[in-house]
Amino acid sequence: MDIKRAGSQPSGRGPAEWFTGTVRIDPLIQTGAPARVAAATVTFEPGARTAWHTHPLGQTLIVTSGMGRVQREGGPIEEIRPGDVVWFPPGEKHWHGAGPTTAMTHIAIQEALDGKAVDWLEHVSDAQYAS
Repeated sequence: MDIKRAGSQPSGRGPAEWFTGTVRIDPLIQTGAPARVAAATVTFEPGARTAWHTHPLGQTLIVTSGMGRVQREGGPIEEIRPGDVVWFPPGEKHWHGAGPTTAMTHIAIQEALDGKAVDWLEHVSDAQYAS
């Protein structure tokens, strides 16, 4: 058994290569092999968002506060709110982030395949975010 006490793991800033705007990442679950799951609480300030990306085994988002946006490639931008649960299937290109005037926090859960949980792609342009 391993108990991670609240506040015992440092917060990190979302790297500019993967995010637009101010993003804070608070780790929740970090397992070693043979386990593959990882989870973090991610807080996006207004207008902040991920770059386009995919996950080899999919990703689940659980919105805990605020109002955000998600989009899969070829689909419309969808609003997400506290209590919403979003599932992106393996390999589905997508992005997620805050609304233009409201911050948003979600728990992101994904599994690694051969040690890799995400493939980062190009940034979401301001025009794409606003559409």
